[in-house]
Amino acid sequence: MARFPGGLDMQRLMKEAQKLQAEMKRIEEELAGKEVEGTAGGGMVKATVTCGLEVKAIEIDPEVVDPDDIEMLQDLIVAAVNAAISNARQVSEQEMSKVTGGLNMPLKW
Repeated sequence: MARFPGGLDMQRLMKEAQKLQAEMKRIEEELAGKEVEGTAGGGMVKATVTCGLEVKAIEIDPEVVDPDDIEMLQDLIVAAVNAAISNARQVSEQEMSKVTGGLNMPLKW
């Protein structure tokens, strides 16, 4: 058993790292299907995405559809999708921090 200065047990450290890696992979797989929402225009446009960053749905209130102002609708859709992605990232980071103890571990995106 390899020991380093200060009594560091490299085998034990490697086992712990493997456990952490397996748990992170499990959480990433679980989060890939978890859905979150983002809204824009006071809820007039809603986007649903997974924490794996897959857009699942866009809902548009018919009141916001103005044929003379398509640009506003496009902007609202972009804002809702970006809000949903931001929420997905936040949920993913919160779940991962439960495993990593607050260490800043990169997520796959």
